[in-house]
Amino acid sequence: MTGCHPVIARIGRDVAATARTGLLLVSIASGVVASAPASARDYPLRNVGGWAIASSRDGTGCFLTKEYDGTGGTTLLLGLDLDGANRLTVLNANWSIAPQDRLALDFRLSNASFPRHAAVGIASGGKRGFVTSFGKRFPVHFATSRSLEIFRGNVPVARLILTGSGAAVAELRRCIDAQRKVQGANPPRSESSGSIPVDPFATPASRKGNR
Repeated sequence: MTGCHPVIARIGRDVAATARTGLLLVSIASGVVASAPASARDYPLRNVGGWAIASSRDGTGCFLTKEYDGTGGTTLLLGLDLDGANRLTVLNANWSIAPQDRLALDFRLSNASFPRHAAVGIASGGKRGFVTSFGKRFPVHFATSRSLEIFRGNVPVARLILTGSGAAVAELRRCIDAQRKVQGANPPRSESSGSIPVDPFATPASRKGNR
């Protein structure tokens, strides 16, 4: 696998940007953002079972990713957030999916099936594909499956071998545990209520008299 770290960062930024448009049909948490706090630096990029695992730069989750040889060079990324939410991204250089296209795809793992599941188009690093989210048990299905097949109706989209996914998901959860420890040691600061006006939507002149 080559270029894993840039792939994780690039896709994470694009997934986050897509999520902020509000056009996703599923709830997808932000991935990598511009800032890089200590939580991201404390968990270095790792390679486990042929998968790359890294923490998100905003300290809210972790990613595992793999690049497959073959036509178009398919990239698969599974992100997991501290609250258990997940998102799956699949990209290929030959695909013509437009960003923010709404799709209904069939996902078939070795031990689970998700027919006509909602996904949204995304573009990243010269590739196009889609991002989607599943229930909180999806990482378990992913870890214990031999393969993932994706269809658009009767048209095959991808057939991906998941060898090593069990060890990769186990490491992904260790990454999440490391993020939680950092979050616990450095809880987010609340904004002082003194800086918030009583009516932030009032005109500037009338807002002065709010306090």
